[in-house]
Amino acid sequence: MRKNTSFTRIAVPAVLAVLALLVPATAQAGGGLSTNSNETVPGSKAKLVGGRAIAPADAPKRVQKVIAAANKIRNKPYKWGGGHGDWKDKGYDCSGAVSYALHGGKLLDVPLDSTGLSRYGVKGKGSWISVYGNPGHAYMVVAGLRFDTAATRGDGPSWSKSLQSTSGKFKVRHPRGL
Repeated sequence: MRKNTSFTRIAVPAVLAVLALLVPATAQAGGGLSTNSNETVPGSKAKLVGGRAIAPADAPKRVQKVIAAANKIRNKPYKWGGGHGDWKDKGYDCSGAVSYALHGGKLLDVPLDSTGLSRYGVKGKGSWISVYGNPGHAYMVVAGLRFDTAATRGDGPSWSKSLQSTSGKFKVRHPRGL
């Protein structure tokens, strides 16, 4: 049986071209669910593009992975206790979101509540990651962008350029070396 090679020569490249266009578009349309941690911007500050953080090229790989993990759950709904029973959840609270992102960078093994995050790592601001915690709230600043469930768009975790704390007095901590 003779194959129709002219059809194959046209159809296969056409299908591959369509797939190449659909994969990135689908990832971007999914509310920032792209896990591409290889995408970076020059320098040492993350950039906010369409609500999604783009990691700086100068950042250590762990920091880039924290940003990629946070992007995976940005815009998920706020859910009290979300992210504490299981890493993958339908929604996240403040500390669950911060814990998830830190876990993505292999910087945390188990989720912590906001009080636990106020004792996380080492005292003071970090060079790349600073975790802010008190008994009622937690958020973090990564490469110059804030990841939080408060003072951001929507009702769940998302990125913001605003670095001012929203309420109360916070203890500032950071992962050792970052």
